[in-house]
Formats: sequence, structure tokens, C-alpha cells
Amino acid sequence: MSLFQIFDVSGTALHAQTLRLNTTASNMANANTASSSIDKTYRARHPVFAPMLQDFQEQEEGVGVGVKVLGIVESNAPIKREYNPNHPLADGEGYISLPNVNIAEEMADMISASRSYQSNIEMMNSAKQMMLRTISLGQ
Repeated sequence: MSLFQIFDVSGTALHAQTLRLNTTASNMANANTASSSIDKTYRARHPVFAPMLQDFQEQEEGVGVGVKVLGIVESNAPIKREYNPNHPLADGEGYISLPNVNIAEEMADMISASRSYQSNIEMMNSAKQMMLRTISLGQ
């Protein structure tokens, strides 16, 4: 792996963590949105990542070259139902449906994604410093 590929690997990780932060923000923004039916209720979403591996013919088999996003899946956790007969979206029995978003989990996920993003930026800065030092060796 060349030193320049570090930027490609970090770039894919930065993209993945940005998507993770965006889905977490979306989940938190919709955490308290009520609905009249379970079918119309917002469900928490989470990205699914997978490693990108280099083709075994190019170099070594299974050498990592980044991360890719396979997609975004909805949580299977049950929707919360709350008795609130005075709410305008209450159904015939007086219940409203609330999203299956766990704010504590979302906050932990946001902190994790933010730190991962920061780590990848630091890795890119370290690679840049090594390249600059390599250039200055000949002087």
C-alpha cells in the first residue's frame, strides 16, 4: 500500500462516518414525532458498513482499501404507543404512536461517529506530515 492510498482509505471512512452522523441526526430530530398509526410512524434508521477489499490479483489477498456503505436499514424495535386522548393524532382508542428511537443510544452513536471522523482526520494529517518530512530528507 502506498502512502497516497491512505488518503483514499480515510476518505471512504470520512464519507461513511458523515452518513452515520446524518442518520443519527435524523433519528434524533424525529424522536418525538407522533403519528396516528403504527404504519406511518418514523422508525430509527442505521447505516450498514462493509470493508472494501482489494482484488487479490493486484496485490495481497484481502488488503483493505476502505469502507463502503451497503445501505440504510430501519430498526426492528417495537414502536412506542402512548395513551394521550387529547392529542390531535390520537386514534379511536386514544393512543398515539411514537418512534422507536432511543435518545441515549443515538447520543452514544453520535459521539462514536464524531470520534471516528476525528481519528481519520488525524490519520490524514499524520500521513501529510510524513510526506513533508520525506521531502525534506534530501535537503
